[in-house]
Amino acid sequence: MENLSPEVLIIIVTTIVCGVAIVVGTMIPTWVEGQSAIKAIEGMARQPDAAPQLRTAMIIALALLETASIYVLLVVLILLFANPLISRFFGG
Repeated sequence: MENLSPEVLIIIVTTIVCGVAIVVGTMIPTWVEGQSAIKAIEGMARQPDAAPQLRTAMIIALALLETASIYVLLVVLILLFANPLISRFFGG
């Protein structure tokens, strides 16, 4: 470990952090999406007349919640393949 250059160390740490970030960053929005779907289906079961409005609101909410996972994926891909930390700290 002491023979590693600082660039390699940053790449290793970034890879580990990206792995944790993609797991946490997709688990939480997925759990929240499931909870919102459960609540919408419960509402549809209680009031079938309001099902179209609940369905529309649920789809919009799920689309907005899914953007969190997409942003996490975007940040992780940038850190993995175009790591700005190396050029910032070591000049290229």
